[in-house]
Amino acid sequence: MDFDPTELSPKENYKLLIGSVIPRPIAFITSMDKDGVVNAAPFSFFTVASNDPPQLVVAVQHQNGGRKDTARNILETKEYVIQIVSRDITHDVNETAAPLPPGESELSRTNLTLADSDVVVVPGIREAKIRFEMRLTDHLALASSDLLVGEVIRYHIDDDLVSDYRIDATALEPVSRLAGHDYGTIGEIFTIPRPMK
Repeated sequence: MDFDPTELSPKENYKLLIGSVIPRPIAFITSMDKDGVVNAAPFSFFTVASNDPPQLVVAVQHQNGGRKDTARNILETKEYVIQIVSRDITHDVNETAAPLPPGESELSRTNLTLADSDVVVVPGIREAKIRFEMRLTDHLALASSDLLVGEVIRYHIDDDLVSDYRIDATALEPVSRLAGHDYGTIGEIFTIPRPMK
């Protein structure tokens, strides 16, 4: 089948994209509003943008024609924390996707606890095996989302996950988003050396 994206609804485009671009890592983001209320929400339009400096990029889709709390908080404070979602916290992370009114923390729906950050004011999630303290460096306002590029200014990685700066993916047990209500975990891992020429 062939589709012309300009002839499809936003929902139809969304369904084709999220069903095709899989698996997608999940950025579980904590941010803070000006009153000190911590917001927590998962986003799967997320990846590495650069390693020098270390930067991560996430797209936060608009909701009901406006910015979500996460994007609004980050644009106001320029600070946030990205957690990598591992299997043991997936259900709690999913609870934070509930559409709550501004000023109400999604963490009240979970068993997750906050951990102070070293550099940014925004706390992270203690139960996350990997946390990145972030400072916003670039913002691109798209038609229906905010593309946020941030620099990693501190890594927090569980001791048993890292050796010689390499992350043990099996021990991390990262969870990825598929389409609909589906998630994926790492299955078979195979190695193919890169060509030298």
